[in-house]
Amino acid sequence: MQSERSGHEVPPIRRRLVGAAALAAALDGGLPVRVVFVRRDAATDGGRADHADVIERARLAGARVIDAADAEIARLTGGGGTTDVLALAGPDPAASLDDAMRERGPAWLLVGLAFPGNIGLSIRTAEVSGAALVAIDPPLVGEPKRGALRASIGADRFFPVFWTDATAVVASARAAGRRVVVLESCGDRPPWDADLRGDVLLVAGGEHAGVPADVIASADAVIRLPSAGFIPSYNVQAAIAAVAAERLRQEST
Repeated sequence: MQSERSGHEVPPIRRRLVGAAALAAALDGGLPVRVVFVRRDAATDGGRADHADVIERARLAGARVIDAADAEIARLTGGGGTTDVLALAGPDPAASLDDAMRERGPAWLLVGLAFPGNIGLSIRTAEVSGAALVAIDPPLVGEPKRGALRASIGADRFFPVFWTDATAVVASARAAGRRVVVLESCGDRPPWDADLRGDVLLVAGGEHAGVPADVIASADAVIRLPSAGFIPSYNVQAAIAAVAAERLRQEST
């Protein structure tokens, strides 16, 4: 499919490829296979040898091959049982910011988040809800970054995660034709009264300062989550999850 915005070739939406035959068919069809999980015990019971050719084809096509326990494979198949080979097709985790911005799906920008746990859970939520990418400003380094990625349950294996300046992210989104929608307490409408469909950049702010004023001023829309308690705002990860789910609801209709 071609993007009407830019003529850029875009890959299909995320797909689970359960079994060696499904992986082979995907490779034959040119699907962007990014990760191949091979059941860890397959190495001892002969399963890996049975599928060695297709696994090597995937590796040569650029896929990352990971030995995985039955429990991880069952989780990634949605609890649908185990298989010797499970592959995932979708966004390229190694894509550049500009290339990732041209792909289908929402993009997320997280600005000023202070706690690695919140960042990691937000990265996971973005991936679960089909995001093309997530960007974090300011970048984390060292153990805080590793902690955030651990909290994401390895979601960075499946789509691009950028640690970069918010100004560059907004500029890249504009160049790709994305609308910018900010989630902030000063918003003038709830998420269900805003159009969240299509390729948008969704922006959420940190636990203390929120989204910077210049980003809010440049947004196409500013939304807020209604609240009914004494605490003035939701945890940032909960707010991101609520908006991500509302966007999926809008897309489904």
